[in-house]
Amino acid sequence: MAEAHQAVAFQFTVTPDGVDFRLSREALKHVYLSGINSWKKRLIRIKVRTEWHPQGRVPWQPHQLAGRHHGNSGFLLLQRGHLLGAGQLHPEMPPSGMCIRLLSSRHPMLYSFQTSLPKLPVPRVSATIQRYLESVRPLLDDEEYYRMELLAKEFQDKTAPRLQKYLVLKSWWASNYVSDWWEEYIYLRGRSPLMVNSNYYVMDLVLIKNTDVQAARLGNIIHAMIMYRRKLDREEIKPVMALGIVPMCSYQMERMFNTTRIPGKDTDVLQHLSDSRHVAVYHKGRFFKLWLYEGARLLKPQDLEMQFQRILDDPSPPQPGEEKLAALTAGGRVEWAQARQAFFSSGKNKAALEAIERAAFFVALDEESYSYDPEDEASLSLYGKALLHGNCYNRWFDKSFTLISFKNGQLGLNAEHAWADAPIIGHLWEFVLGTDSFHLGYTETGHCLGKPNPALAPPTRLQWDIPKQAVIESSYQVAKALADDVELYCFQFLPFGKGLIKKCRTSPDAFVQIALQLAHFRDRGKFCLTYEASMTRMFREGRTETVRSCTSESTAFVQAMMEGSHTKADLRDLFQKAAKKHQNMYRLAMTGAGIDRHLFCLYLVSKYLGVSSPFLAEVLSEPWRLSTSQIPQSQIRMFDPEQHPNHLGAGGGFGPVADDGYGVSYMIAGENTIFFHISSKFSSSETNAQRFGNHIRKALLDIADLFQVPKAYS
Repeated sequence: MAEAHQAVAFQFTVTPDGVDFRLSREALKHVYLSGINSWKKRLIRIKVRTEWHPQGRVPWQPHQLAGRHHGNSGFLLLQRGHLLGAGQLHPEMPPSGMCIRLLSSRHPMLYSFQTSLPKLPVPRVSATIQRYLESVRPLLDDEEYYRMELLAKEFQDKTAPRLQKYLVLKSWWASNYVSDWWEEYIYLRGRSPLMVNSNYYVMDLVLIKNTDVQAARLGNIIHAMIMYRRKLDREEIKPVMALGIVPMCSYQMERMFNTTRIPGKDTDVLQHLSDSRHVAVYHKGRFFKLWLYEGARLLKPQDLEMQFQRILDDPSPPQPGEEKLAALTAGGRVEWAQARQAFFSSGKNKAALEAIERAAFFVALDEESYSYDPEDEASLSLYGKALLHGNCYNRWFDKSFTLISFKNGQLGLNAEHAWADAPIIGHLWEFVLGTDSFHLGYTETGHCLGKPNPALAPPTRLQWDIPKQAVIESSYQVAKALADDVELYCFQFLPFGKGLIKKCRTSPDAFVQIALQLAHFRDRGKFCLTYEASMTRMFREGRTETVRSCTSESTAFVQAMMEGSHTKADLRDLFQKAAKKHQNMYRLAMTGAGIDRHLFCLYLVSKYLGVSSPFLAEVLSEPWRLSTSQIPQSQIRMFDPEQHPNHLGAGGGFGPVADDGYGVSYMIAGENTIFFHISSKFSSSETNAQRFGNHIRKALLDIADLFQVPKAYS
């Protein structure tokens, strides 16, 4: 976790005459700028909506105004804890839910509900401290826990009240008291390589294949992506609704396209353009610029296929230093910033770099073929490794996302994390794959439909003058060592999916998370601090919160399973208690009552003030040896999964967070299967991704056995 900058202290005291501020400009600036940036975003959005609408100049629609006035009723109930398990609402919810449904049925635009979204509340310090102590109790012995209690009490009584006041002040002024600091300090100020450490990958449909013609698949997919961008610009995408009722924040979608992370010596910045009419393409060590439009007309899939085929057929060799150039984006950020300033700030290098950084997104054409063969378990892991890091110089890790195309037509994405979280890129990917499969189509020979226009000018080679290549080679060696250390084990769990789990009367996510606790104890012989990502997008500009899924209830269940002397009835009871606890913690995280974002912001304020807090320093240094995330799916219902059961993506994954820990992502892909992506480091003698994967398999089956699973699912 990134360290916050030390800042000059300022004081905040309450006097009999009211509130007395003794402020330093440096410290107050951070709260002030958060509010300024929030208001800028709102004004820009209002301006865009006034100036551009597909039906003309229409600043506000009646349904948008309705959403602004009535959208909060459902949120207030959710914040008060009335959100239950998946697909369930508290009995108080239906009236407000029906109201929002009526509003939503009138074709709301993407940002219709943005102004009605509530702000993320700042939890009470006492509540956060209580939940924190509860979360670490199963991980500490009595002496360690007593020591942590003393640190927490001292912090709560002496230091926290002063820090909390600044968070409350920020929450009044800014749209979200967490998100801008989270983006800056957790992502943009990180100086280690983005590859493996931050970027994540997303897989293609793995059980079906529309075509094996590489250029044709790209033609359809990229045409679909720009169609999506057009809908995004025009706000024609429907807002995502939690449980189909409560609107979620859409602000992260704004920077999906035309966005690049620009390296800096101390911190990076995200450069976002309002539009871009080309993509940057990498093939066999060469960089190309490919226009997406002819005049005002978006190129049709068959034209894009022809253009990509021209790149694939181009026999020209790489220029000196060109082949491994993208390794600069895979190495350390400081080294990349220095090289960018020294060698890419003028002349043809600047022009070529701008063509990449100002592109809508980056496209990598690989010469290798990867796909999932259910008869070859290793195939899915090799596919994942290719998407996670490739050969360390054939991805542009700074772009919002790189579209990766393999020789056999299989695709994937590598996404930068600072601009948005995985559900956002997942929304785009579902639209693109659905459009490719069900709307665009291919000829019998696997090519795009229609005849291309051969008069189109071919893609242009980017020109470079790179006399000193040592810095490129240095970054490549750093990246290669990092990539070679990653063990990735991906597998499809076939015995059952959410169909059986629902028969156990528990949430699928809780079922998998408790299985992960059992698997980890069998793997390592101990429990560990566990991170599960939860979204907070029911609040304005919300991103994520942590669910600390190693609980006293889950450890009690695991210990009982390990003892082997308990009846199935007792084990089922312990499991249900653990599942209920997990669901409640997930609910708290979603509704603004989580632990970790609040502590993170308190820590930042302490750094701005120059206040030392042993409690916060210890909390922020605790390693997440098990970092987990469930992959979202079916955000866009473009087809019936019962009629098309094989139209399944395998989800995606990420690198391990701790050197001696595991990264686990999973997708509960329908009624009958679950995909897992497990990462660890070869350099750790304590972890083994495949071994842990086998423990996960056994844990899932053992828990299912407690519920006397029907033979059909075994």
